[in-house]
Amino acid sequence: MSVYKPLTGAQATAEAMRQINPDVVAAYPITPQTPIVEFFAEFVANGLVDTEMIPVESEHSALSCVVGAAAAGARAMCATSSQGLALMWEIVAATPGLRLPIVMPVVNRALSTPINIHCDHSDTMGTLTIGWVQIYSENAQEAYENVFLALKIAEHPDVLLPVMVMQDGFITGHGVENVKVLDDAVVKEFVGQRNPDRYLLDLEHPYTIGPLALPDFYYEVKRQQEEAIERAKEVYLRAGEELAKITGNTYPYFEEYKSDDAEAVIVILNSAAGTAKDAIDELRAEGRKVGLIKPKLFRPFPYKEYREVLKDKKVIGVLDRSISFGSYAPVYAEIRNALFELDHRPAMQSYIYGLGGRDIFKSEIKNVFEELLSGNVDSEKQKYIGLRG
Repeated sequence: MSVYKPLTGAQATAEAMRQINPDVVAAYPITPQTPIVEFFAEFVANGLVDTEMIPVESEHSALSCVVGAAAAGARAMCATSSQGLALMWEIVAATPGLRLPIVMPVVNRALSTPINIHCDHSDTMGTLTIGWVQIYSENAQEAYENVFLALKIAEHPDVLLPVMVMQDGFITGHGVENVKVLDDAVVKEFVGQRNPDRYLLDLEHPYTIGPLALPDFYYEVKRQQEEAIERAKEVYLRAGEELAKITGNTYPYFEEYKSDDAEAVIVILNSAAGTAKDAIDELRAEGRKVGLIKPKLFRPFPYKEYREVLKDKKVIGVLDRSISFGSYAPVYAEIRNALFELDHRPAMQSYIYGLGGRDIFKSEIKNVFEELLSGNVDSEKQKYIGLRG
């Protein structure tokens, strides 16, 4: 029987991990991710899980430990943020190539320098090209449910890739919301047990993991990895349909909010989508045809589906909480790529907002819509929301 609990996003993620009861969790604290492993450590100390929890000396060690456990056949998890993700980069890059189904919650935080402990998406946007599946969460409820979804995707035999589950630092991670927590038995049945077809401790069927691959084989390995992440799109939808029967929620590639008849649409990730929905409701009450697209599955990116839903829009604003220095912003670049095949493309505008945790307000989102509807857009120009002159 489901119950509602007042939880932060970090607590909700730890609660999901408790219900999964992974074999191994490696823990290293970093703000604002720390509460995830703190709350999970309480579950371990109180005997609520059978997990072997291993405190390590760095984030690099945390993921290294989890990689070793997963290669040995265990269901293994860790969590991180920002500089922690940067420190474990060597292993972050290696994990997809090892085809290990690791789930790693990430509480988004700005990358240094200057040092900043608040939210933007520069940490995970820096990992887009190396083969992790990425799922983004607007609120604690989504962060909770996305952990289960991630596990089903990662361990599916057609995928076998690691998955990051994102939530916004402090805004979601430390903000308390009512979260509908599923019955433990229901979760246990949904996630099942990991049954690897091969693992290092299976002495009857030895195999090599992480070998040297020179030019004669490296290329083919990476092609197989690419095919696996493409298959993750279909697995994501199928796992979402299964989870929907339990939660009553839906798990599309992206959420559409009042966008069917919208003339102006914005695309925005994570917690700021909630603020945008309030702004849209108020503008709709004034008769303005505005709407929202909120990405959920960001890697692999569903280009065809975005193209289909956006092709008839008059104008699109894409709001990024990170910068790709010297290039288009990450989300804007993907939406722009998705629309390239169209003969007649909607007008587009790139916006940067919220770097280092700066707030974005409803009034600013309304101003974005006013600008879009006025036709004051330039697809080659990057604009900045809330930046001091």
